[in-house]
Amino acid sequence: MLICHCNLITQREIEDTIIELLDRDPWSLIVPAKVYHTLQKRGRCCGCFPNVVETIIRVTEAYHARTEASGVDIVSHMDRVRELRVQFGSRINEGRKTGHRAA
Repeated sequence: MLICHCNLITQREIEDTIIELLDRDPWSLIVPAKVYHTLQKRGRCCGCFPNVVETIIRVTEAYHARTEASGVDIVSHMDRVRELRVQFGSRINEGRKTGHRAA
C-alpha cells in the first residue's frame, strides 16, 4: 500500500525502516522525520505523517513484544506516546493555518 504519494513510499518500506532503526537502538525515539531521513527522503506535504505515526506505534509494539523486554515497559511507553498524541493531537493540528510561514 502506498503511504506517501509525494515520495512514492510504501507501507512495507516504512515498516522495514522502523525495524532497521529499532535493531540499531531498541529504545530510540522514532518519529516520521527520522524514518524519512533514513529513507533519504523528506516530508513534502506531510499529509502522510499521521499514518506514519500509527505505523511507528504498531511496528514498535510488535517489535518489543517479540523481544525479551518487560511487558510493563512496553505498555507504559506506548500508552505515553498515545497520550502525547491525544494531548497535542495530530488530527487537531493537521493542515497549516494562515500565516504559518516565518516572516
